[in-house]
Amino acid sequence: MWLLTRPLGTDEQYREPAFLRARWRHEQAQKRSLPDGVWGGPANGDLATWPGLPYVLLFLEWEARYPLEWTQHAKAWGTKQSLIRKVARARHEEATKAKLTDLVEVIVHRAYRCKDREYVRVARAVDSTDLRGRLERAADSDSPWARCHAGYVLWLLDRPDLPNTRRVWQTWVAGEATSLL
Repeated sequence: MWLLTRPLGTDEQYREPAFLRARWRHEQAQKRSLPDGVWGGPANGDLATWPGLPYVLLFLEWEARYPLEWTQHAKAWGTKQSLIRKVARARHEEATKAKLTDLVEVIVHRAYRCKDREYVRVARAVDSTDLRGRLERAADSDSPWARCHAGYVLWLLDRPDLPNTRRVWQTWVAGEATSLL
């Protein structure tokens, strides 16, 4: 409809009924696809019981496991950051905690991507013997990325009062973490 109504000019195009219907249908479809479908969230604020939670987890898992495809088709760094923060605040059932634990493990094994440091919030929210075991294995792996990321997350899990800021990360990476204590 955009191309068909373009010759009308901007004002007339946006008043054309066929264009308005097509635009409305497009907006409705966007609300049911990623990333637009996860914007807004639950009306009552309880993400753990929101029917959209599986899509939030799918969006985060897509970015974690297939970063190039995610970047090409759904890149939304602000949405990623917002969703990570929301899932870290919600009280989840064991099945969701297990998925979040898997996500943290995937994240620490890969090269850093924008907003990945936010996953420390999730790690703190789902902290468990299982998660710590996975992080310890990653910290002992051959991958320098995994050793660095997992070591940092474990270090912060042991220091819940220490904020996860850029300065803390940079200080830890520089090997000067004792100056923060």
